[in-house]
Amino acid sequence: MSENTPINTDEIQAHRRRIDVIDEQIQQLINQRARIAQEVAVVKKNHGDHPIFYRPEREAQVLKAVMARNEGPLSGEKMARLFREIMSVCLELEEPQRVAFLGPVGTFTHAAALKHFGKAATTVSLTTITDVFREVESGNAMYGVVPVENSSEGVVNHTLDAFLSSTLKIIGEVELPIHHHFLVAEHTRVESLSRIYAHQQALAQCRHWLDVNFPNVERVAVSSNGEAARRLQNEWHSAAIAGEVAVAEYGLHKLHENIEDNPGNTTRFLIIGREEIAPSGTDKTSIMVSSPDKSGALLELLQPLYKHGVSMTSIETRPERPNKWSYVFFIDMDGHISDESVSTAIDEMRVLAKELRILGSYPKAVL
Repeated sequence: MSENTPINTDEIQAHRRRIDVIDEQIQQLINQRARIAQEVAVVKKNHGDHPIFYRPEREAQVLKAVMARNEGPLSGEKMARLFREIMSVCLELEEPQRVAFLGPVGTFTHAAALKHFGKAATTVSLTTITDVFREVESGNAMYGVVPVENSSEGVVNHTLDAFLSSTLKIIGEVELPIHHHFLVAEHTRVESLSRIYAHQQALAQCRHWLDVNFPNVERVAVSSNGEAARRLQNEWHSAAIAGEVAVAEYGLHKLHENIEDNPGNTTRFLIIGREEIAPSGTDKTSIMVSSPDKSGALLELLQPLYKHGVSMTSIETRPERPNKWSYVFFIDMDGHISDESVSTAIDEMRVLAKELRILGSYPKAVL
């Protein structure tokens, strides 16, 4: 078709009428799903004093099925994200979900909470990782979202340390690609920039880009990227580095997108709660274990995993407070505690360990 060929408006209108019919069918089906969700809630409330409405293993199974049967043209991930939001609003009809996260609003942890629970969940911003654990322990929040590991910067020690004194369990995980954007406000005078706000890790992860594009502008480290974005509301000479959630939350504009030096940079977040999770079919188990103070103790402790064919996906070490020069190992492995190979290996490790606690078995990140 040449550039001067007129658009066939009748043909476009015909397509739009087809879309209208499909939209009506989609709307009817979503409401039908929502009514069934309400019926499920009634059944749960009638058969238990403390019913559990959010089932991460069930949601993981649904999302994996959505991606497996997807035929396009939408990608499997984009289709799953649509279903994520449908599931979120249906769950809100069953029982509103209150989710605490390491704030402030506009951070990557906030984005991880929305990605995992959907936008219908009530998210609560807290100042520290310890505060998130306390909020869930007290019952003021049903679940919490905390960062645990970044592919560039490594493990988040505060999160691991929080498990030393907490009885909470890991009930899920979220993996979030970390894309940093160079943000300005409507009133920002870009030609007069004198300051760039960001969390110190964001500044480190964008160092080369900043050296090339803004070598002479002062870089100011703040408590979070959300705080960096918030500061632009009252300053005309500043820019901020933050993620997608901060753009909408603070009404900012992306002057430059994806400015991170490592495009594969990803952060893993943990979902913490109080209940044990049934197997989803593709799971991970996390344990916390301390070994006797003797030569070869760690090697001996890990031997049951090798013996029973259980794949260890990560191991981290933290000081065992208040004991001096004693350490605790945080170990992630493939499989669910209900799997025979996993349960047998852990039982054998328990005999060898000074102390062993299962932090949780939970679905691997789907999105």
